[in-house]
Amino acid sequence: MEPDYVLAGYRVATRADRHDWQDVGLPGAGLVSLSDCVVDLVSVDPSGWDDWFAGPQEAEIAREHAGKPGLHVLRVGFATADVPGLLADIADGGWDISAGSLPERLARRERFPYRSGWRLGFELVGFDSGCWHTWTCLGGLVADVYRATGVQPGSWGLIQDEQDARRAAQWLTDSGLGDPKVFLWAAALLTDVAQATLQTEE
Repeated sequence: MEPDYVLAGYRVATRADRHDWQDVGLPGAGLVSLSDCVVDLVSVDPSGWDDWFAGPQEAEIAREHAGKPGLHVLRVGFATADVPGLLADIADGGWDISAGSLPERLARRERFPYRSGWRLGFELVGFDSGCWHTWTCLGGLVADVYRATGVQPGSWGLIQDEQDARRAAQWLTDSGLGDPKVFLWAAALLTDVAQATLQTEE
């Protein structure tokens, strides 16, 4: 891994099947995402405002108590260089850093634990008023990125090469194609906390 990555937190999410409105270049089933545009998430609090868990144990307990099949604990990280822009975007969306959870973890630059979990790949995501969009939820972006950069999703709908993912995120930001929902795109690093879970399902 070239740049340092900062721990954003943990998401408890389902895997998803590709919908008709998503790009045909995506796998038909087993998409992994941190975005509730395409997957179901378990929330930290009853209000449903916060879907980011601080640690793997807390996330695993929530996964077990949710009683839903197919939930996975995902660890999410962002490149340190992307953190200032993400924090500014999050603040513009009304999420105060002092409120805790995701922005607070990003602000203190907690190092991403590379050796723990199984690396899945990178997802292009952007923040918008409390939600995280993915490039696969805004119709046509996967095809647009491929035509412009040659970068396309691989296993689980994720980009496997880090530099490809960062280049694609930069191109999406510069292109403005995510407007008005997303102005700043970043490549989120996703690892599966239960290392064997996804391997046995492939």
